[in-house]
Amino acid sequence: MANLPRRRFLQLGALAAGGAALSACGGGEPAAAPAAGPTGTAATGDVTVWSWQGPAAMMKQLVPGFQKAFPGIRVDVQDIGNPAIWDKITTGMAAGGQGLGDVLHIGVDYLPAYIEKFPGGLADLRPLGADRHRGAFAPGMWETVSRDGKTYALPWEANSAGFYYRADLFERAGVDVAALGTWDDVIEAGVTLKAKTGVQLLGIDKPASQADSANLFQMLLQLQDSFYFDMQGNITLDTPQAVTALTIIKRLNDAGLIADMAGGWNTMITSIKKGSVAVQSMPTWFGGIIEESAPDQKGKWKVRLPPAVTEGGKVAATVNSTHLAVAGTSKVKEAAYAFAEYVLTRPESQVAIYKGKGIAPALMAAYDDPVFHEPSAFFSGQKKGEIFLEALRKPSYVTNYSADYPRALKVVTDAQSKVLLKGADPATVLKEAADLLAQQTDRKVVR
Repeated sequence: MANLPRRRFLQLGALAAGGAALSACGGGEPAAAPAAGPTGTAATGDVTVWSWQGPAAMMKQLVPGFQKAFPGIRVDVQDIGNPAIWDKITTGMAAGGQGLGDVLHIGVDYLPAYIEKFPGGLADLRPLGADRHRGAFAPGMWETVSRDGKTYALPWEANSAGFYYRADLFERAGVDVAALGTWDDVIEAGVTLKAKTGVQLLGIDKPASQADSANLFQMLLQLQDSFYFDMQGNITLDTPQAVTALTIIKRLNDAGLIADMAGGWNTMITSIKKGSVAVQSMPTWFGGIIEESAPDQKGKWKVRLPPAVTEGGKVAATVNSTHLAVAGTSKVKEAAYAFAEYVLTRPESQVAIYKGKGIAPALMAAYDDPVFHEPSAFFSGQKKGEIFLEALRKPSYVTNYSADYPRALKVVTDAQSKVLLKGADPATVLKEAADLLAQQTDRKVVR
């Protein structure tokens, strides 16, 4: 699929978490090496790591410290670019691993496709000692990287659903955002906001000019413990949860509360700078984008977890994540795993990465660091790290993107466009979308 805004963020290398600079992890005495396991300190070899802009830069900073702990291993971190990395990994796996990197940075939406389409393309990390980290990550993350008794990656980032909002605009409208319990309340508040300030509530790319225009729909699904597919791979686009999610979006649109973000990323950034929408219902990482895009709006923004879909429902969901895997054909699997383990299971590594690029770690021990508990001047003195930490601690629905996520995303965005641009009935277009996806994939539709 095309870039998600999260990936666009990492391409830009935006600063977050207060804009602190990354300290040189290779300076001074190296941190303790990971606990002894099958890799141990005897692992040797030349390891090639494939990633993209922001994460690649952070891993390069960690290499000197790693090589002090593992002097027999040399690491070359390569910035392949995003989305170029997805095609390059696919090409390498299709060629039986020829030319493939040893450590592969993979998004949650691509991992199932690689597992399903290329058996053996990714190494099972359990024989290398991965199981000892099973309980170290946010709830649901281990299940996300595991399948059929095998573990195909270590979790890196875990982005929770967020609700960023212009506190000054809501205050002018006399709306208490903290009191919004459900999306019914949000719609009512949006009507008041627009009447009092002239500002629309939020934006969606209505014609789906970019592939990521269904972000709000997906979040509303995940808040209901649902997605495009269930864990058995069945299609779940024609369920009450899906209809409820798209109906909320239709109601927002019918009330004139959705601005058209046709054009995607650049249009969205312009809307933030102009203050033409009051809410960005986006994950953890997006706070850095707002701060970088509109520094003059310091103190005007706040963030909370999103309101529930139904009264008393969930307000926490891990909506996207990335991971480090080891190529199944790598000739230096132990050395490759040792590097992935060093980057992802040491709190020091993850804290340094967060300070440098604002990449929210899945590793829960990292959140003991003070950086996640400091007030943010930009976000009105809120401790926004603690807000998202609260979400990560909650049980999380394990999302099955499956190998057919790109097809599912296309039929969903087409259905959403029909609702937003033509006033179509959500239940009708979702039934059509589910049936079309079933024809394309031979998967069963759950209704």
